[in-house]
Amino acid sequence: MFLRLQGIIAGYGGSQVLAGIDLGLGAGEAVALLGRNGMGKTTTVRTIFGLLRPTSGRIEVAGRDLTGAPPFVIARAGLGLVPEGRQIFPTLSVEENLVATARGPGPWDLAKVYALFPRLAERKRHGGSQLSGGEQQMLAIGRALMTNPRLLVLDEATEGLAPLIRSEIWDCLGRLRAEGLAILVIDKNIGALSRLVDRHVVIERGRLVWQGSSADLAAEPRVRERFLHV
Repeated sequence: MFLRLQGIIAGYGGSQVLAGIDLGLGAGEAVALLGRNGMGKTTTVRTIFGLLRPTSGRIEVAGRDLTGAPPFVIARAGLGLVPEGRQIFPTLSVEENLVATARGPGPWDLAKVYALFPRLAERKRHGGSQLSGGEQQMLAIGRALMTNPRLLVLDEATEGLAPLIRSEIWDCLGRLRAEGLAILVIDKNIGALSRLVDRHVVIERGRLVWQGSSADLAAEPRVRERFLHV
């Protein structure tokens, strides 16, 4: 198991959000983290990356205990984050955004990112603030890939994007999946997720309440109705 969360309890101030999360993700596996807004998905991601310290539980990466480790240690262990809202550097160019986080050795460099996202190559001298929302999301993914991660984590992978751009992002994630990169993804597009991932995990009020394959999820409409519909 590449990533393992055991009994994770975490929150903000005196408010508990995660109430004992147990989650594992194998090398090369793709997993969707599902749930309604406010159920703890982003808090789980923040805790994995050391942006929020758990009050209890254990986080292991490749068998190494990284509970409470700072974000740069988590990143060096092989985790790359595409955060909600993209959070690119608006005053840096596309290429400066990419090289700012570059870390080797590994297969991902400027040439490979530009091959994955030709639009970024066309706009490599443009500032981050000059890009469309879709281009900014491509840049956020490219920036994470430049760290040469073993696991790519995407929080709201296609939120707010036009349909054609969403399709392009899903196609690129499919290519990454085919190359053997492990992926943990949060998104509301169940159809696209079902074509990408090996397993769905549903979170409700800070607890994992269901998990199964895409076929399992399709066969259980009550799960979608109870835990995923607003």
